[in-house]
Amino acid sequence: MKTKAAVTWKSGQPLTIETVDLEGPKFGEVLVEIKATGICHTDYLHAVGRQPGRHLPGHPRP
Repeated sequence: MKTKAAVTWKSGQPLTIETVDLEGPKFGEVLVEIKATGICHTDYLHAVGRQPGRHLPGHPRP
C-alpha cells in the first residue's frame, strides 16, 4: 500500500514529501484515512537542525 509521508534524512535539511510503501492491515486491524496530523515539537526542532546532538527519530543512534 502506498502513501505519502514527510521524511527527514539528515538534521538541518528540509523535510521532503515522499511516497512510501506500508504493509496493509493485518487480521484484526482496520485501515483509516487520516485527514491531518502533527509532528512532535522536539522531533521538528531536531529535523530543522535546532537541536544538535540528538539522533534522528526512528534511526539508530550512531
